[in-house]
Amino acid sequence: MSPSIDANSLAHAADLISRADALIVAAGAGMGVDSGLPDFRGTEGFWKAYPVLGRDKVDFYSIACPDAFRTDPQRAWGFYGHRLQLYRATRPHPGFQVLTRWGKAMPHGLSVFTSNVDGQFQKAGFEADSVYECHGSIAHLQCMQPCSSAIWPADGFVPEVDAAQCLLLNAPPVCPHCGGLARPNILMFNDSEWLEDRAWRQAARLERWLGSVCRPVVVELGAGTAIPSVRHFSQRIVQRFGGRLVRINPREFKVLTRLDVGIAAGAAHALAEIERLMQAARTL
Repeated sequence: MSPSIDANSLAHAADLISRADALIVAAGAGMGVDSGLPDFRGTEGFWKAYPVLGRDKVDFYSIACPDAFRTDPQRAWGFYGHRLQLYRATRPHPGFQVLTRWGKAMPHGLSVFTSNVDGQFQKAGFEADSVYECHGSIAHLQCMQPCSSAIWPADGFVPEVDAAQCLLLNAPPVCPHCGGLARPNILMFNDSEWLEDRAWRQAARLERWLGSVCRPVVVELGAGTAIPSVRHFSQRIVQRFGGRLVRINPREFKVLTRLDVGIAAGAAHALAEIERLMQAARTL
């Protein structure tokens, strides 16, 4: 049974969303937890998801970097191949559809800013042109070198992974231009080779859209302070565009002003409760 949420916080969130002319979804890693995706918070959480890496004392920062592909591509692609399999098999939780309904009801619709690379928003039916993936996407590939600026879909790559050993069993993807090793088009740690063109185009679309809105509300979901990309974005919207913030996070939920609201809960539970309150208000 989900814990109850403070009624005043729910009412405040519902009011901010009801008054907005545009919805901005700002999503961090916590957004996927309610869909069953692993939480890599801290070394212990990562090693719980990948015990063999814990045995070998390989932390997230060591496997999620370009050097891992250079020194041990079978293991690096074992890790990313497993994640690709997982994301392809995962069904987005009902909270995604709640956000879609809110966005459709607003004059200027919605846009998404996410640090997640899992493609869950597109899988949930969000228009691709409405999503900005600031750290890239595991559903796209690039050359390791890179030999060119090409970025291409990973649809043709079906990884076969020994999950227990975190090893790729079949051939890794290769660059169609030079035949060299390909890697995910994801911004990794200590990464100077990430190709940003796709993300830049997404960012440009978001900026054009922001120029048309007047009363945006940011619904921030599962974004922590360890890697604060999403939090910095949320704050920029509040300051630059006069937006308001609904921050949903089980632990790091505090907001800077009383005009905004923080809700100590997971994404799916909080979104369902806010929608229930909004629906009840419409029937009065």
